[in-house]
Amino acid sequence: MKSHFFAYISRMRFIQRWALMRNTAPENVQEHSHQVAVLAHALAVIRNEKFGGAVDPGQVAVAALYHDASEILTGDMPTPIKYDNPAIQHAYKEVEAVAEKKLLHMLPQELQSVYAPILTPTDPDVERLVKAADKLSAYIKCVEELKAGNTEFREAAAQTRKALEGYGLPEVAYFLDTFIDSFSLTLDELK
Repeated sequence: MKSHFFAYISRMRFIQRWALMRNTAPENVQEHSHQVAVLAHALAVIRNEKFGGAVDPGQVAVAALYHDASEILTGDMPTPIKYDNPAIQHAYKEVEAVAEKKLLHMLPQELQSVYAPILTPTDPDVERLVKAADKLSAYIKCVEELKAGNTEFREAAAQTRKALEGYGLPEVAYFLDTFIDSFSLTLDELK
């Protein structure tokens, strides 16, 4: 069997994010997924080392790498559209599930059982950390855009920060307290 799975995955770099916003630095889904994987791994490590958790940071990082893979087939729907209406949100979740299954079935049968929980995490801890890292990545994007003078991200930053604080995850609070201010600094200030 010939498989197109990884050829599709490599196309994540062509899907632009933040389509409704003016960006000083464009971001694609591949870049975003890498950052989410780094952040999700960090949140898992913080959970384990600081708060006595027992989640597998590698499993969390891999799930984060693929968390937006369905967008290869669906495109990126802007947040204000995706989450504004419960019916649209529900319908889009169904579309994402169909896309995830289609991607999974592109793989040879012998690999599908390995990739199924990566494309659609079944562990609630993994899923929650990936969602938190995804939101954290969005917040970092807002902070960086504001640092560049792009006030278009002011409201998104406030809403995203509020959502992060609402998660009630101690590892997210720790990350915000310990690391987030550095994203507002220039290279020379990061000494």
